[in-house]
Amino acid sequence: MQTQNRLLDDLARVATGALGAFSGMRDEVETRMKEQFERVLGRMNLVTREEYDAVKAMAAKARAVQEVLEKRVAALEAKLGGAKSGGSREKAPAASKSSPAPARATAPRTARRSRTTGKSR
Repeated sequence: MQTQNRLLDDLARVATGALGAFSGMRDEVETRMKEQFERVLGRMNLVTREEYDAVKAMAAKARAVQEVLEKRVAALEAKLGGAKSGGSREKAPAASKSSPAPARATAPRTARRSRTTGKSR
């Protein structure tokens, strides 16, 4: 009976050692994977969370300022429109995209002169 206990004890020690080795391998694999991911992400030019939040706050502030300015412009246009008779500003008609672009005027070519003789070619 003692022989079986010793055998079981040896098997338990071997299993514990193998478990410890697997745990160490797992830690090493996790470390290597983490390093690889950091390298890949570092090459992708991603922004940090702090940078993203800062830009997001700046954009929100700019949007709020824009809305205030839009209201001021609308109020000024209404005030300006009430002072004039008719009061509405008409926009010039937009150029249609189907019309051809005006031809570019090109300058006439001038005669080239030889560097050595000064005569026209």
